[in-house]
Amino acid sequence: MKLNYAGSTDVGRKRGHNEDNLCLLPEQNLYIAADGMGGHAAGEVASQIAVDTVAEFFEETAEDDDLTWPYKMDKDLNYQENRLAASIKLANLRIHEKAEADPSTHHGMGTTIVATYISDDMVYVGHVGDSRIYRLRGDELEQVTDDHSLLNDYIKMKDLSEEEIENFPHKNVIVRALGMKETVQVDVDHEKPEHGDIYLLCSDGLCDMISDDEIREIMLKHRNDLDACVQALIDAANESGGNDNITVVLVELLKED
Repeated sequence: MKLNYAGSTDVGRKRGHNEDNLCLLPEQNLYIAADGMGGHAAGEVASQIAVDTVAEFFEETAEDDDLTWPYKMDKDLNYQENRLAASIKLANLRIHEKAEADPSTHHGMGTTIVATYISDDMVYVGHVGDSRIYRLRGDELEQVTDDHSLLNDYIKMKDLSEEEIENFPHKNVIVRALGMKETVQVDVDHEKPEHGDIYLLCSDGLCDMISDDEIREIMLKHRNDLDACVQALIDAANESGGNDNITVVLVELLKED
């Protein structure tokens, strides 16, 4: 399956530096976005370790199925889901070890991560935290991932109203991230794509600033130019305040000639 892709990251209008990172690895059909957190620019370190580790693991396992993996296979997951989960778990461990080795500057650092891998006409997604993956299919935009956030947990437990969601006091609290502990639970899944699907990977600097409907309208307007679409999404988030770093990655599944 042929792919078209684009991605960019922006510091936003309120932050002094950018702690987000992304990786576009078309030779492996792998695309990643990570939103770092921590003082002394440690968030940038965490997100860089995350994208580098996942990319490195995919490159190392691309042609060597006998390579010793750092984690046992999960029998509930298929091979590619295990591969994606293992790479993210390894990234978590490396971030945690870096923080433990240098607590004066890296204590408490962490990062969210979303990753999309396309293989054998299947799309695999993995994530930890509240960065998101969406899918635009036809005219419909759907969130593929499930936020690991305190707000989302409350919504599931208490079926909050729109007003309660709007006034929720801890909207930015996440309940899962890479680096916080030595181990982490990674959510992975797969789905059969359709030709023309566009997958959007983004940090919350995008989806906290503009609504899903606004994201959809921008993607529909610019769906024939992914670079322009990425920039339009970033511009919209900045125009709405740009309160955080903004990372946008788009991957389109094209029909073979």
